[in-house]
Amino acid sequence: MDINKKIHLVSFNIPYPPNYGGIIDIYYKLFWLKKSGIKVNLHCYAYGRKESEELKKICHKVHYYKRNSGIKYFFENTPYIIATRSDKALLNNLQKDDYPIIFEGLHTTYFIQQLNPNRNIIIRTHNIEHSYYKYLGKQETCIFKKKFFYTESFKLKKYETILTNKYKIAAISESDNIYFNKNYKTSTYIPAFHMNNDIKCKIGIGEYLLYHGNLSVQENINAIKFITNKIIHKLPYKLIIAGKDPNNKFKNYLQNISNVELIENPTNEILENLLINSQINILPTFQDTGIKLKLLHALFLGRHCLVNNKMVEHTGLEELCIINEKPDDFINSINLLMKTPFSEKYLIKRKNILTNKFSNRENINKLINLLKK
Repeated sequence: MDINKKIHLVSFNIPYPPNYGGIIDIYYKLFWLKKSGIKVNLHCYAYGRKESEELKKICHKVHYYKRNSGIKYFFENTPYIIATRSDKALLNNLQKDDYPIIFEGLHTTYFIQQLNPNRNIIIRTHNIEHSYYKYLGKQETCIFKKKFFYTESFKLKKYETILTNKYKIAAISESDNIYFNKNYKTSTYIPAFHMNNDIKCKIGIGEYLLYHGNLSVQENINAIKFITNKIIHKLPYKLIIAGKDPNNKFKNYLQNISNVELIENPTNEILENLLINSQINILPTFQDTGIKLKLLHALFLGRHCLVNNKMVEHTGLEELCIINEKPDDFINSINLLMKTPFSEKYLIKRKNILTNKFSNRENINKLINLLKK
């Protein structure tokens, strides 16, 4: 592919501001494609976010499409997250030329089988979606939502079989790459794109533990309740919880814990300072699909990272973290790490691994090589 060739990228939502999971990956992918001389025609399904002037600066063209909603989509054979992204204007725009296409997630692939089968098409998988929705179903207490998640999981597993060998898959994690190669043979591991180009970890000791993440997501709330109910109340150290959109019920819950401070909707600058000055980033998870971008952020900026196995397994980041499972083990590690300076030795090890495996510059080259083939 000529370095100045245009491509299409279809996003499941408007990728600005880049402040959660898959949207972070998409935004910084667009940024590095632009930096590499690729002209991107961006197609966004819009819901809950405003059209962005910022995207015009890094994309050749930006198109917006309405995401549908309504109960009728629950009863279609196509999964809800795909059936509701079915604006025919997208198909018309994609058929105007033969440029390569990146579909972000299965979410955006409603029209994929109506395109020329010889077209160069890449599907960026952000999760093994049917596993993710099954997990959401297990966590949900509302009967209606639980049924929706389990039904969606069933439909997604069936729908996933569109990933035949005529499409390329760009998997976001090593474990996802293993799964997709086992089942569909055409997957390439391309780690998540992210905002960090420099490692800014401070040598020395910080004064507090930090958990950061989207506080409107049940997965993160479950992790915080594990930390607060089973670990932090037994310790004298301060825990800061920083993240977007906590609801009142969650805020009231945290008010009863004396050594916890909540910072709502921190700016990027505030979050960066919190990460750099923390002593421990404590980041357990109970959902092991994809890769958690908050872990990368913590490793590029923070000192010690304390996690459980589900946060790091098959990520290539295992040896940069302290891994515990039981609450008592977390407590023992915290007592040790709060007194352990982050040293030059740790910093060198982190630089070696992060710059080799999680370099945006290296990973955009991998993606461009897929676009050329």
